[in-house]
Amino acid sequence: MALLETRGLTRRFGGLVALDSVDLTLGAGEILGVIGPNGAGKTTLFSLIGGSLRPTAGEIWLDGRPVTRLAAHQRVRAGIVRTHQVVRPFANLTIFENVLVAAMHAHRGTGHARDRVAEVLELVGLADRYDQAPGALTLAARKRLELARALSTGPRVLLLDEVVAGVNPAEAVAFAALIRRIRDERGVSVVMTEHVMPAVMSLSDRIMVLEYGKRIAEGKPADVVANPRVIAAYLGSEAAGAAEGAAPGAAAAEGAAP
Repeated sequence: MALLETRGLTRRFGGLVALDSVDLTLGAGEILGVIGPNGAGKTTLFSLIGGSLRPTAGEIWLDGRPVTRLAAHQRVRAGIVRTHQVVRPFANLTIFENVLVAAMHAHRGTGHARDRVAEVLELVGLADRYDQAPGALTLAARKRLELARALSTGPRVLLLDEVVAGVNPAEAVAFAALIRRIRDERGVSVVMTEHVMPAVMSLSDRIMVLEYGKRIAEGKPADVVANPRVIAAYLGSEAAGAAEGAAPGAAAAEGAAP
């Protein structure tokens, strides 16, 4: 049984079909990458799964039970949490307090929530900056804060919206290692959208491609980047070659370098 599943998920805005009957499955401990051009429906998909939008049609299931009609805060407590591409921490609160707000929302008890905050700040590398204001952080550090807020709720499914976008290559590598650690050590399943192809291809167990709200391809990263429809719709031949080199197993497939 899939941990997370959508069936026929559709969202219309008047005459615009932003998401068109999308089926998605996410297994326990899996990292699923969702890619596609701007306007493909990726953010709409996240908003529907996270509960900030209601679907026009379709259903969402978590561990075999329907969550389609749960409000966003109820889905957080059920275990579905998302980050946002544009990070908006509470400017008048410290880093610790920002994460504590999220932890208390999910865990109720203040004592347990404080322990949780300390733990996740250590995990994301912000433990030594707990008493600082978010305005003192770099973009990469603010994205780590956004991730800490999500992790403090104890998610089972983590929706990462372009967490690597805008950071430098060294920071992107560090984020990739952190996401793997969250999956491997905490058993959190991940759905991530990303335009940084090396990151999403190297991290994902499976890739789903959206175009104009429809799913046009799905499979292993190396198979998806070689799909002619995906190349035409999104990657282009040059980008596809670079992404293919970053896909898991690509180096092994080419053979060891002399």
